[in-house]
Amino acid sequence: MMLSMRKAEAGDIDTLCELMTELAGHSISREEMQNRLEHVEQSDIDFLFVCEENNRTLGLLGLRIRVNLEEVSKFGEISAIVVRPESRKKGVGRYMMDYADNLSRDMGCQGMWLVSGFGREESAHEFYKRLGYEINGYRFVRPF
Repeated sequence: MMLSMRKAEAGDIDTLCELMTELAGHSISREEMQNRLEHVEQSDIDFLFVCEENNRTLGLLGLRIRVNLEEVSKFGEISAIVVRPESRKKGVGRYMMDYADNLSRDMGCQGMWLVSGFGREESAHEFYKRLGYEINGYRFVRPF
């Protein structure tokens, strides 16, 4: 595969909606995706990329640069990653994770982290473990 990465842009909205719907498990509207893309464009710490082969989008990668105030250090955070179902297990996810690692290193980060939900232990979680990620805690959430 000859993969490449580029920043997501307005012309990608329909494809981004499909991919984010796949990730979220519910429909993402064009308006919601446009709002997300505008947020990323205005942010100094958020990035949204698409992974392509021959001008066909195979996946998306959201990356955020986080400052860890406990140690005064920076870490890259995978805020979203999804590969089209027909393109999985072909190296696309690993390619995007490597891209995030390299970009985060270039931005002075000391490491990477991500949050992944329950129910994905046999797919996504095993993938992350193979890449060297370790489970080191829980995320606590309180909705308003």
